[in-house]
Amino acid sequence: MMPEPHDDLAIFSAADLSASGARSLDEKDPLRSFREAFHIPLAEDGNEVVYLTGNSLGLQPKATRAALLEVLDDWAALGVEGHFKAKHAWMPYHALLTEQMAKVVGAAGGEVVVMNSLTVNIHLLMASFYRPKGRKSKIIIEANAFPSDRYAVRSHLEWHGLDPEEHLIIAGEASGSDPILQEEDIEAILKTHAGEVALVMMGGVNYYSGQLFDMQRITKAAHAVGALVGFDLAHAAGNVELKLHDWDVDFAAWCSYKYLNAGPGGPSGVFVHTRHGSNPDVPRLSGWWGHDATSRFNMPDSFVPSSGAEGWQLSNPSILSMAAFKASLGVFEQVGMEALIQKSRKLTAYTAALLESRCGERVELITPSDPARRGAQLSVRIRPETGAHPSDNSAANRSGATSSGKEVFNRLEAAGVICDWREPD
Repeated sequence: MMPEPHDDLAIFSAADLSASGARSLDEKDPLRSFREAFHIPLAEDGNEVVYLTGNSLGLQPKATRAALLEVLDDWAALGVEGHFKAKHAWMPYHALLTEQMAKVVGAAGGEVVVMNSLTVNIHLLMASFYRPKGRKSKIIIEANAFPSDRYAVRSHLEWHGLDPEEHLIIAGEASGSDPILQEEDIEAILKTHAGEVALVMMGGVNYYSGQLFDMQRITKAAHAVGALVGFDLAHAAGNVELKLHDWDVDFAAWCSYKYLNAGPGGPSGVFVHTRHGSNPDVPRLSGWWGHDATSRFNMPDSFVPSSGAEGWQLSNPSILSMAAFKASLGVFEQVGMEALIQKSRKLTAYTAALLESRCGERVELITPSDPARRGAQLSVRIRPETGAHPSDNSAANRSGATSSGKEVFNRLEAAGVICDWREPD
């Protein structure tokens, strides 16, 4: 199936798509002042770059430096006493992020905790929620899933002595070059394999196409056949509306360094639905920091999990990383996800309209045109020219291919437009 026709152009007038029109739209933007809350890199000519890669690494909030210095100063002045006497005591520091993080992902109290890194958390959660039993042993992921997800689910199958070639179902694998996976296709797979699927483990937003999946619909369909559902929200958290509790999602994990602006390698967040988090008998890989806080320092032999998502914690967290994340979540708290998403949709539609009006013959947007099916991402495939540049000695050109997508990417980068390249085109 080809991507849907793009209707973004109809939203804007020709005047809007001019430089003066863009400035006019900026002046009317209620969130325009928040641009000043972030450091924007400078190009070699001293001008700010056009930064279009927040899907890979978000910009640094200007509040981050002070947040980090606060921790460093408390460490210098207090040493170990900082755990209890720092301006923001380190012992309960992770809890300072919980309420704001829960608002971003639509979680109820106790369902969220910030800990570890993303793939570590995916493994921890799958250890609890992928429990193959008899024929009910298969996992569904989407085609073009991020490599970590593919590696994680394969390793869990192998850990249980199962062959991924037999027990891993890749939804959309047979769709050829079309990157869009329809929810009805996932529902059909679930019905076909109703007695075999133990877990659906997918990205909330596909990193390659930018497609936003209907997570509520997928969750309902999976639960109808007795399967659990987990989502990797690396490209969804801080980007799109999430209502994990209301959607009845079993578990989810996300990183914080993309749309959440917590810095390179920033800590991950996890969601565990309250029906699982309130059940101490759910199996898990346990650690000291996940033990019930009221008796943790008694150093007991038997593990008693904290209630909620905190019961999946392993070790005391990196306070410096948490501090950077806390600074970013402060911006989210000021803006609010609803206002952020409204602006995101306008900016994304505006970019799509510019691409279509200026170079529609050369570009194909593989990201869905419906704002309800995408976040702040446009994946652009450059259509082939009649011939590649003679100086292009790439393997693609030597083989007769005519796509110049990488050349366009390189030109954008040279012009101070920072975006991402995804193989092959």
